[in-house]
Amino acid sequence: MDERNNDFDFDFMPIGQAIKKAREARGMTREQLSGIIGYAPRHIQSIENEGKYPSIELFIQLITMFDVSVDEYIFPNKEVKKSSVRRRIDAQLDNLDDRELSVIEATVNGLCKAKEPEE
Repeated sequence: MDERNNDFDFDFMPIGQAIKKAREARGMTREQLSGIIGYAPRHIQSIENEGKYPSIELFIQLITMFDVSVDEYIFPNKEVKKSSVRRRIDAQLDNLDDRELSVIEATVNGLCKAKEPEE
């Protein structure tokens, strides 16, 4: 007897959007990505914008290539160590020198100070 739950309904759209944001953050077009992975730009668009499920091979290739954390989407109620946004920012910070990092640090300090409640 087959007792699998066939009522599983997972919305892939947020993961597709995270892949799109990560691709765009790298300045890569769908056409460029298509040339690298061997899938048509239209197929990539359907994954990013329409929530189409990719094959497991393509899924792993995309999240690995763009360093997208899927835990936050698959386990939304579980605390995630680093969100996709934080991972993208970390990767970008690795390309900055100390002078540029001090600008970022000052910006973050200002944002944190602005969030503190007034006394």
